[in-house]
Amino acid sequence: MAIEKKAVLMREKPVKERIKNFNEVPLGYSQEEAIQEASRCLQCVKKPCIEGCPVRIEIPAFIKALKEKDFQKAIDIIHRDDSLPAMTGRVCPQEEQCQVCCVVKKTGDAISIGRLERFLADWDLENRKIGKHSKPKTDPLKNIKIAVVGSGPAGLTCAAELAKKGYLVTVFEGYHRLGGVLVYGIPEFRLPKDMVASEIELLKESGVKFVTNVLIGRALTIEELFKEGFKAVFIGAGAGLPNFMGLPGENLNGIYSANEFLTRVNLMKAYKFPEFDTPVKRGKKVAVVGGGNVAMDSARTALRLGAEHVYLIYRRSEKEMPARVEEVIRAREEGIDFRLLTNPVRYIGDTNGFVKQVECLKMELGLPDSSGRQSPVPIKGSEFLIDVDQVVVAIGNTPNPILSRTTPGLKVKKRGEIEADDSGRTSMPGVFAGGDIVTGSATVITAMGAGRKSAQAIVDYLK
Repeated sequence: MAIEKKAVLMREKPVKERIKNFNEVPLGYSQEEAIQEASRCLQCVKKPCIEGCPVRIEIPAFIKALKEKDFQKAIDIIHRDDSLPAMTGRVCPQEEQCQVCCVVKKTGDAISIGRLERFLADWDLENRKIGKHSKPKTDPLKNIKIAVVGSGPAGLTCAAELAKKGYLVTVFEGYHRLGGVLVYGIPEFRLPKDMVASEIELLKESGVKFVTNVLIGRALTIEELFKEGFKAVFIGAGAGLPNFMGLPGENLNGIYSANEFLTRVNLMKAYKFPEFDTPVKRGKKVAVVGGGNVAMDSARTALRLGAEHVYLIYRRSEKEMPARVEEVIRAREEGIDFRLLTNPVRYIGDTNGFVKQVECLKMELGLPDSSGRQSPVPIKGSEFLIDVDQVVVAIGNTPNPILSRTTPGLKVKKRGEIEADDSGRTSMPGVFAGGDIVTGSATVITAMGAGRKSAQAIVDYLK
């Protein structure tokens, strides 16, 4: 039988409707659509898609079970390697990982692996609501305590893997809510927070203990965790310190880091003000600086907060943008004004100290840099002004130095990332690290992959 070359499209909410609220934009597959898409899989013998997955999900196996309508078996297969499929099915860049390896891609569209994963995760969440789901399987309990610092994707994955092995895992989170970047960094319209909470509840069922409002490095040090009886520590605290460009006027009122802007809106629910007493400036003319997923999230969030015009200022061309293609497409559909090959050089304020303009330079692309992308080169005399009343700077983050400063013997790099080998081992015995605190800003799935590797390294260390 001939394989359908075109993937089954996923339905989305109409643009005019979705820009007025923070509800999720993609609607997901129906059962019929998921089975139809799963039927396109060739069930390759060599399974190259698994090689492209950072957590090495048995992709052909779960797709086969889905095609046969055995949804429980399919989600159980995913859960062996991925503790957060509702998250990865939504925000993982599958098009650059598992799907880019898909054999079907040679003659048509790659299998929509992420969308199939999302369908199964949503099916599982619905069944949990009525008390029907497989309980997490764990090894017999061991009386060995392990601490996990941070409840983001790296920390949650490491905790889940260790709990499966029967270890007593405690996750320490500095914020009042669990989920790390999954709750404070990714908007509701891309990742509903109740789904994050549901996945965390499953980890609680497997025995993981969670402690909120405890910032490790401040409330407790790594050394104190060992004194309290923890035999190993995994640091997955992410990279929460925002980068700025050091431009004149950058300290004017109305200029936010994307970190603060999205945290106020997502974690502290400023978009529901005054129901939630966390105000945030609602600019009418907003400029977002950057070209990654965080920049897209910030621009689309500003639009939903009531902005009349949102500029996306990026110093390279669209081809070099690190953001997912589908997020760029959605941003364009929603009316975000892309100002490409453009770079801000200074901010101009009014008499009250609020930003009113951003001065920009036009750029052209030169020789490739260390990232492999062409370097942006300023065009002399191309300065121009854009009227704004709010700016969001989304050019990446670096790790907060609190942990490294309070942990003598923990080696860090120049930018503050913890030095760790491929398995997460640091310079301190019994201390492991993974995710953005090691690599700098990366993706949810790469952080999860690091958490999984570190969990195995911890098991080996304790043996």
